[in-house]
Amino acid sequence: MTLPDWLDPLYEAAEMRACDAWAIEQRGVPSIDLMERAAAGLARVAAEVAAGRPGPVRIVIGKGNNGGDGLAAARLLREDGHEVDVLAVADPAELRGDALANLERLPGEPPRRLEQGSLEGSAAIVDALLGTGFAGAPREPMASAIRAINDSGAPVVACDVPSGIDASSGERAGEAVRAEATATFHRSKVGLHVEPGKTHAGAVRVVEIGIPRGAPAPGAAGLIADRVAELVPGRSRAGTKFSSGTVVVAGGAAGLTGAPSMAAHGAMRAGAGYVQLAVPASTQMVFEIKLTESMTHALPEEGGAHVEEGAGRVVELARRAGAVVVGPGIGRSEGAFAFARAAARALEAPLVLDADGLNAHAGRLESLRERGAPTVLTPHAGELGRLLGRDSAEVEEHRLRCAREAAERSGAIVLLKGDDTIVAKPGGPVAISPGGSPALATAGTGDVLSGVIAALLARGVEPFAAVCAGVVAHARAGQAAAERLGADHVVAGDVIDALPEAFARMRARRAGV
Repeated sequence: MTLPDWLDPLYEAAEMRACDAWAIEQRGVPSIDLMERAAAGLARVAAEVAAGRPGPVRIVIGKGNNGGDGLAAARLLREDGHEVDVLAVADPAELRGDALANLERLPGEPPRRLEQGSLEGSAAIVDALLGTGFAGAPREPMASAIRAINDSGAPVVACDVPSGIDASSGERAGEAVRAEATATFHRSKVGLHVEPGKTHAGAVRVVEIGIPRGAPAPGAAGLIADRVAELVPGRSRAGTKFSSGTVVVAGGAAGLTGAPSMAAHGAMRAGAGYVQLAVPASTQMVFEIKLTESMTHALPEEGGAHVEEGAGRVVELARRAGAVVVGPGIGRSEGAFAFARAAARALEAPLVLDADGLNAHAGRLESLRERGAPTVLTPHAGELGRLLGRDSAEVEEHRLRCAREAAERSGAIVLLKGDDTIVAKPGGPVAISPGGSPALATAGTGDVLSGVIAALLARGVEPFAAVCAGVVAHARAGQAAAERLGADHVVAGDVIDALPEAFARMRARRAGV
């Protein structure tokens, strides 16, 4: 599998092992040289984190290559004049290979056993216990060592990946180190950008270790780069509102008119030239007042909510549309659910399903495979849990796995929301958001995102790229709004207003401005 060039590659554990083996076996790079360069980067990050704090740097080592990295970093820090204690969880006599070589090179006091209280007063702690090859729950004595590190109160630097975090998925099966920073080697790892691993990793610092060009590249996952914005076309001077992209938003039960309004406004700010709302007849006047730049269409209803008969009208409106959003504010009435399912079945345009449009398909994921046009699902963990028939807590524990499963079962592109927003393509790669802002944790921002994605689809951007570009533009808009107002004071409308600046920032970063 080859990643699009607008994804920055992220390695799974097996891919990183293959890369190391290629450098050593195919290109003749001594493995101890790779360890030395890794340790130099680890030592730099540890020195930066410890700067200005009293006490020694304490490096806690395991018996594998991660421990060897820690021993080499201890030597380099001591040579630079830092006070360093090396604390071993296992007997150092069990070290082998490059790790043993670095034990023999260590000047000064040899490692001593990690005991209760031995981490008190640390300027910083380096976690060099478990590496990228670890999976599962740490057993004793590793689990106790991880608890001691977390309970120390000192800032922690993780070596390659926080111990207890799965480098390929970000999952945590037991105890896991909570780091302030992670020095990761050659390229970043998937698990450092997916929750809960993302939170445990802290600031990720990539350390170049001398793997030659031409190394095996990862193909399973990547971090979405701002350069994806290059795929979004601008408006033509000779264009019309229709050539700029037409979006239909279907939603808006009585009392729930805000969500479709946000989706429609988001689509307009993201460049759609013509936006139409399909709403229950009794709410139409509300939208006429709220949105002066959009067209509204009254649909059959019952008690202010959509009914199945209205789906045919949405299909008519969508004949000239480049994308349709179904779900914002439709509510959870039986008629609304039937409306959402009927629309999904009949629509031939690209479809973005959000909010209760998703809940209407709980337990019915496979029915979406029958659609001939692209489908995008935009759940948070609770909604994805309902789609998959499992608890939201399970989704949060296995975010990457659940997003991939939903994509395969539905045949749709699945966008699992979060600061680590995951975009999974059926049979294809996974894209991960570089992160947004706590400003996005407010009502309505998810509706804005659906509108942005629909606008990009309507403007002709390839579906996977459109979703990923929408994710990053949405994140950048949240950041821009927070800079002006403070993250705690941003509302969804502020994010909409910041979208033009977000796209400008993405293009400027690509241009190096």
